Amino acid sequence: MKRFEHRTEPLLATQAFIRRVIISFLFGIVLILLSLAVGMTGYHVFEHLEWIDSFANASMLLSGMGPLEQPQTEAGKIFAGIYALYSGLAVILIAGITFAPIVHRFLHKFHLENKEGE
Repeated sequence: MKRFEHRTEPLLATQAFIRRVIISFLFGIVLILLSLAVGMTGYHVFEHLEWIDSFANASMLLSGMGPLEQPQTEAGKIFAGIYALYSGLAVILIAGITFAPIVHRFLHKFHLENKEGE
């Protein structure tokens, strides 16, 4: 991903900014889908859940709500614990990636306006 413009550089053009937001959003979606695929596979392999139940458990954990079914096997409990820890960090990472262009533009614009008022 291209670096953000420096505070001494002019504000990015609107079309380029929209492109940057879309790319960040799509990258976030890809991370969500990959994380969901890992969770579904883990629940399917370690807990022998059907794919739809694996989807439900993985998506609930990834969203921060917690699993629907408690793991029954030792391997499933270890996987669920690791996946829960990962999910908590993944949510923060994905939110940061998705909203970074918007926050950066706001701060950059604020800095430019502040500099003009000096």
